[in-house]
Amino acid sequence: MGHKVHPTGFRVGVIYDWQSKWYAGKNYKEQLHGDIAIRKRIMGDKVDAGVSKVEIERNANQMTVTIHTAKPGIVIGRSGANVDLLRQELEKSTGRRVRVNINEIRQPELDAYLVARSIAEQLQRRVAFRRAIKQTVQRTMQRGAKGIKVAVAGRLGGAEMSRRESEKQGRIPLHTLRADIDFGIAEAHTTFGRIGVKVWIFKGEILPEPKRARAENDFSGMSEEQKAAAQGRSLPAAAESPAVETASE
Repeated sequence: MGHKVHPTGFRVGVIYDWQSKWYAGKNYKEQLHGDIAIRKRIMGDKVDAGVSKVEIERNANQMTVTIHTAKPGIVIGRSGANVDLLRQELEKSTGRRVRVNINEIRQPELDAYLVARSIAEQLQRRVAFRRAIKQTVQRTMQRGAKGIKVAVAGRLGGAEMSRRESEKQGRIPLHTLRADIDFGIAEAHTTFGRIGVKVWIFKGEILPEPKRARAENDFSGMSEEQKAAAQGRSLPAAAESPAVETASE
């Protein structure tokens, strides 16, 4: 059977950046588990805030935590009380000076994790899975997505045998590295068991045009001699011979 590679991991270093940025020697394991604990702490306590991802950057004496959320007011709290409490807890656990940044997600309908979380919450409220999927797909496409795919698996509708259902609209070019594909996973905990939700959202291509095409555009309006001089190359002998003959005459 074929297995699809993780869309985000496939594009890290190409169009996506790492969510953890630091260097470590022998204490690599401790820092890695520390990042996992920080993400669990933030995303677990701020479920209602719509936290999509947490970026962590460590320096020698300082750590910067960037929280991407659809509801920054809940994360910040009244007069910044929640942020101050979080900063104090992180400084106590890590022993470093911590800086917390909050980034607002202006279009949560285009964030794959938040979309998957929304479907999972609807399934927990006993909303029909087909209705939840179709409404979500329509809202995402109306917000300007190029394509979306939603897959749910488990005891759908309380059936005795688990199965997998999916719906797709638009394009999802998984093997195109320049394609900006957001991927999110969530789980719905129902009385019949857990139902997994996966969401792929294609937002468009984000890489610039190829270098060769860009170089040709830069030399537009130049003659062949000017292009050759700018590129540091010489024209072929056939192209140079008429100029020599004209000079001799």
